[in-house]
This record gives sequence, structure tokens and C-alpha cells, in this order.
Amino acid sequence: MKRRVVITGLGAVTPLGNDIGSNWSAAIAGKCGIDAIRGFEGEDLPISVAGQVKGFDPLAAGLSAADVRHYDIYCQYAVAAALEAMAGSGLVSGENIAADRLGVYIGSGIGGLQTFVNQTKVYMEGGARRVSPLFIPMMIGNMASGNCAIRFDARGVNLSTVAACASSTNSVGEAYIAVRDGRADAIISGGAEAAIHPLSIGGFANSRALSTAEDPLMACLPFDARRKGFVMAEGAGVLVLEEYEHARARGARIIAEVCGYGNSCDAYHYTAPRPDGSTTAAAIREALEEGGYRPGENLYINAHGTGTPLNDKAETKAIILALGEEEAARASISSTKSMTGHMLGAAGAVELIFSALALRDGIVPPTIGLREADPECCLDYTPLKAKKRELDIAVSNSLGFGGHNASVCLRKFKE
Repeated sequence: MKRRVVITGLGAVTPLGNDIGSNWSAAIAGKCGIDAIRGFEGEDLPISVAGQVKGFDPLAAGLSAADVRHYDIYCQYAVAAALEAMAGSGLVSGENIAADRLGVYIGSGIGGLQTFVNQTKVYMEGGARRVSPLFIPMMIGNMASGNCAIRFDARGVNLSTVAACASSTNSVGEAYIAVRDGRADAIISGGAEAAIHPLSIGGFANSRALSTAEDPLMACLPFDARRKGFVMAEGAGVLVLEEYEHARARGARIIAEVCGYGNSCDAYHYTAPRPDGSTTAAAIREALEEGGYRPGENLYINAHGTGTPLNDKAETKAIILALGEEEAARASISSTKSMTGHMLGAAGAVELIFSALALRDGIVPPTIGLREADPECCLDYTPLKAKKRELDIAVSNSLGFGGHNASVCLRKFKE
């Protein structure tokens, strides 16, 4: 028997804020977290802006000084977001959940890039004997999941998904399946990324993926005819997924219900999406069908919406293929990347958080900057301002290099 899965905790560190409250209030106000890039003033960079986390204090977030020394910054973001999510959920291993029934699924597209670069410099200057003994455990991409498990005494299932920009959507989707099928009673799930560095900027920019706009308000323009690329961003998003009866028995606050998951691959190109949107549509359709979507329901779609010319057209086609023209036209859609930038492996989890809050509060966050609609992007992308709308169901899409497509479906919670 398949079990119901609900969300009982949320945590976020993003360019919009370092907790859930500040993130959601900024999102519905249509604020932009993208700004002039800082920290690399001596570098000749091909871009001018990024979505960087601001004012993050790991000690204030609950990490220790030893944690800060031993964790790459991507892992610091993950643990900080997980601390907020677990505090909100009220789950405590060994008290109201058995340690072996609590899992962690936190993914990252790139992992500890900052550590990798720093220790490469150490090696080049001093040789192998100078490399830190912490190099490997700080750099590898599974350590956010591993360190969160240690922090919360989560001895159950543990998985770290690497699927480029779909990483954390896959993490949440796989966590949903594990809880639904009885492999865990709760899973701390999401993603983290901290890859803003001249090395990765050079790689993305030279593949012509990044926006070269100098004005932060003009840099990330999903579905707009003027869009020219995505804006790199960083941070973490974490959700606590819990079996419904377990959550109800302990009186947990339930934010939304997870009800469907779709996963496919373009099998087309290592960076470009399949132009007809068919494989992305398959993932969206699978998630919605599993979630019991019925025509006429009020649907919110948090689009992948990167602001690249190819992605936005292909995703529009995918939505129409998945829903049909009439239902696609009724859906409220937005790209919250217009405000956060593209957080890579953390993007999907943060966008699922926004989707859950949109369902809870009956408000659709906007696609800021969308002033000149692309005729090939012909749906309701909630331009400029948030819109009040009672929502029944939501789906969040993520598309990653390598052709990875993932969609997770949520429902407004009802007993």
C-alpha cells in the first residue's frame, strides 16, 4: 500500500534571504536577489552579475567553528538550511522518530568547487604533501547529505543525487518514493550549491550559457524576447518529507502534500534541450498523472525558466504537450529564477519550497523582468507582480545538462 507523503519542514539559504520567511516575503514582493558580482574584483570576468548569498553567518545559523573549518561553503549552506527545516518540522531522532527511519537525500550538481580550486592551488605551489587531509571530505558532492545525517543522527536511507540542474528535484522526488513505499518515515531532502568562481564562470560563459547584461534587473529574463542567458547563483533548499500518519500522530504542522514525480532524459545533446519538448513533457505528465491532476484544477507551475533562448521555448512546448493547449493556458506559471538566479543543483529544491508556499498561501510568485513576451512563449508566466489565486496543485520542473528532466507534483494539503 502506497503511503501519503507530506512536507513538515522547510529551510532555505538563497540570494533572496537566509531563511524561509525572508525568502518567501521577498519572492512574493518581486524582489531581485541578483546583484553585481563581488569577491573577484581582480579577475577579468566575462560577466558582471550573479545571485550570491548575502550576509550568511554560519555560526548564527547553528554551525560550530569546527564545522566551518571542515565544510566547504556549499555544505555550510546545506546544513544551515537543514537546521531550519528540522527545527520547523519538530522531528528529533530518537525522540519522535527512530534513527533508522530518518533519512537524508541532499544532492549537488558540482559539490565542493571552492575547496577543489583552493587545494589545486596548494598542490601546484607545494606538491602533494601540502594538500589538506580534509580535501576529499570537503570536496565530494555527497558530503552535504553525509554531514546532515551525522548532525541529525539520521541512520536510515541516504542518497546524494547528481543530475546537474535537476539534482535537488531528483533528490526530493526519490525521497518521496522512499517515504511513500515505506523505506523511511521521514527524509531530509533537497540540494546545495556554491559554484560561483572564475573557473566555473569561464566554463559556463564560454559555452555561451550566461547572461552578459550589466544591469542586475536586466540579466535574468525568463520567457522574455530579450533574454540572453542564465545568471549563476548559489545557496541551498531543504524540505522534510514525512509519512502522513507519522506526522499526524505527533501533531506536526503540514505545509503541503507531495503526490507525484516524473523523471526522463532527452537523450539528445549534452547541453541543449530536446527542441520539441517531448521528453520534458513526459516527466511533467508523469508527475501530474501520479498526483491525480484533473482538468479544471487550479495549477501552478514553477518553471525551470532559465532565461536561455532554447530552454524557455522548449519548456513552453513541453507544458503544452503535457497539458493540452486549453489546460496549459489556464495554468499559472512563473520562473522564480528571475529573482534568485539559477542556483544549479540547489534550484529545484528552492523552487519546490516556493511551490509549497504558493499552495499554502494561495499566491503565485512572479516572473520579474518579463516586459516583452516572446511570441513563442505564449502562456501565463505571471509577469512582474505576484498574483493571488487559490491553487489546488503545483508542479515544479528542473532540466539539467545531460538531458536530465525532473518534475515533482505537490497538492494543497487536505486531511
